[in-house]
Amino acid sequence: MKKTLLLMAMAALLCCNNVFAQDKEATKEDEGYKFTVLKENPITSIKNQNRAGTCWCYSGLAFIESELLRMGKGEYDFSEMYIVSNTYNDRAKAAVRTHGDVSFSQGGSFYDVLYGMKHFGLVPESEMRPGTAYGDTLSDHTELSAITDAIVKAIAEGDQKKLQTNSKNEPLWQKAVEAVHKIYLGENPTTFTYNGISYTPQSFYNSLGLNPDDYVSITSYTHHPFYEKFVLEIQDNWRWAQCYNVPLDEMMEIFDYAVDHGYTVAWGSDVSEPGFRMGVKKGFCVLPETNLQAESMKGSDMAHWTGMSAKEIQDEAAKHPTPQRWVTQEERQVAYDNWETTDDHGMLIYGKAKDQMGNEYYMVKNSWGDYGDYHGMFYASKAFVRYKTMNIVVHKDAIPKEIKKKLGIK
Repeated sequence: MKKTLLLMAMAALLCCNNVFAQDKEATKEDEGYKFTVLKENPITSIKNQNRAGTCWCYSGLAFIESELLRMGKGEYDFSEMYIVSNTYNDRAKAAVRTHGDVSFSQGGSFYDVLYGMKHFGLVPESEMRPGTAYGDTLSDHTELSAITDAIVKAIAEGDQKKLQTNSKNEPLWQKAVEAVHKIYLGENPTTFTYNGISYTPQSFYNSLGLNPDDYVSITSYTHHPFYEKFVLEIQDNWRWAQCYNVPLDEMMEIFDYAVDHGYTVAWGSDVSEPGFRMGVKKGFCVLPETNLQAESMKGSDMAHWTGMSAKEIQDEAAKHPTPQRWVTQEERQVAYDNWETTDDHGMLIYGKAKDQMGNEYYMVKNSWGDYGDYHGMFYASKAFVRYKTMNIVVHKDAIPKEIKKKLGIK
């Protein structure tokens, strides 16, 4: 009898332990991603580019708005459509001048914003809002592009011997494209009143105390020499803006130095990776380590991951933190050369955080409106940023002094 009772007690204990272990595992499975903010710099509100390929302008102006916050100049909300309209017109001209070798599309680069504010000026959002021409509050450039794409293609790839002009010697096709942009995007303001003061777009820009020459583009690829500038070979860099080229570790050092010292970072990235698509709605973007033989997989903390397949780790990464893959300079280059890393999306990095496993992240402001669990922002792991960054734009003082010296930036 006593032996039977003892066996029953042991069985009950084992059962309880098993249930406890299952509950503990279930808790681990269900806890998701938990982020601890390490540094957060001020930004303006989340915007929504909606059905327009204008992330470059939303993120570029978000960067400029955050710069004004950093400089103590107050909070501004600039009109994206003002910069977009002028930029679309310029890109159409470039496409025709190169007989279509420069692509005409809705895309662009951070440099388009820097160039635009210097040459066109800036206007408040209230003076030129998206969607108003067709009774909306958000952009939809689908129909607009169908018309202007056809015009530009017909002229750029046509067999005209001479383009027709008006009495002012202005090409008629340019006037047609400008007219379409005016119809769909609105008329560019020439004067307006802001806080009781009358401005032109140029005088408004001049009043802000911004200097486009203070901002530099940084990238990291081996097909050009380090510590020199080169034109980044992507289609939307149609103005042929130059990037400073630095080793990968130094590019990441710039990210950290900038954020730690109160600066934000305009971030251009490939967002076609599974680690982005599977998690951005939940508020994270990761690059899971799936090479089980990698050095980073060794040690008692990694015991859980040993023996799992790559797919199993990917599946786990969709639920909660996993070890992150830390790519080499060579791996990054191969991804670029093989078109595995493409110029997809512009965003704004404004802070740093870590998850419960200790992986580090950057805090990202997106331009998809109130999207996902964090209402328009998400956390991108440093591993992902290291691998998939196309280029960044920062204030020159956001670069560590030793790196600035190597680049010859004063």
